[in-house]
Amino acid sequence: MTPICGCRLLNVEDAVQGAVVPVALLYPATGEEKTEHFGPYSLDVARDAAPADGVFPLVVVSHGHSGTPWAYRQLARHLALAGFVVALPAHTGNTRTDNTLAGTAANLANRPRHITLTIDAALNDAVLGTHITRDGVAVIGHSIGGYTALAAAGGIAWSGPYERKDSNAPPEQVPVTPDARIRSLVLLNPATFWFIAGSLRPVDLPILMRTGEKDEVTPIEHAHKIIEGVARPALVEHKDIPGAGHFAFMSKFPPEMTRPGFKPSQDPEGFDRESIQPAFFADVTAFLRRTLCDNRPAN
Repeated sequence: MTPICGCRLLNVEDAVQGAVVPVALLYPATGEEKTEHFGPYSLDVARDAAPADGVFPLVVVSHGHSGTPWAYRQLARHLALAGFVVALPAHTGNTRTDNTLAGTAANLANRPRHITLTIDAALNDAVLGTHITRDGVAVIGHSIGGYTALAAAGGIAWSGPYERKDSNAPPEQVPVTPDARIRSLVLLNPATFWFIAGSLRPVDLPILMRTGEKDEVTPIEHAHKIIEGVARPALVEHKDIPGAGHFAFMSKFPPEMTRPGFKPSQDPEGFDRESIQPAFFADVTAFLRRTLCDNRPAN
């Protein structure tokens, strides 16, 4: 039987932040899908459906500034149907509905911790926990989600005057505990403002990186910093997509949200984000299978 896309919604407690982090889990399931709405976004899923037989690798998606994990819903659904459990945390304090911590040192510390808490919650979930492999996790991060992925994988981040609203403030290391369970990263137009010389040297794992030629938010220099800074540059697979902008790897927005004043819904003139999705999804899927599945012992 061909699996369908299941969906479970969790609330994960972050005791350090004193907040709840909403997490959606998409996974191979049995049952019947129907169109569900998550705020203004819709997706065909089977809510709380029984998982398909098998054990699947875990992938966590870290959204961008003032964003939502549902902006990557088509990629997440594709990966679930391809045999992955996909965790979609909403980074409380830096989302479209709660952006109170944007531009703060606290946000830089919270985001990587949310990744670890999400991994814990997925592995311990009463329904899905036994269907998730224990030997490695991948993190997909877009924009500041790219920072989040790198910091969670060992990158040493520093906050500065902007985050502490003090022009005389010296750099201060962001308190992050790396998560050794992270085996590979997918970075999409990643933001690296908070990494200085030597900060990325502890990151020593395979990275698939996709950037947009016309990205004006995190231009190509951010990718170069990663390639030149990680422990083994040869492990970075980078492609710059012609004509693509900063939001090219996000799902198409609903018609009511698609307007010139809402930049995430817009592409550079002559570029259509949907046109790159088949190849982009295939690249991500193949990379994740190679880095999470190929060396996995038989169950």
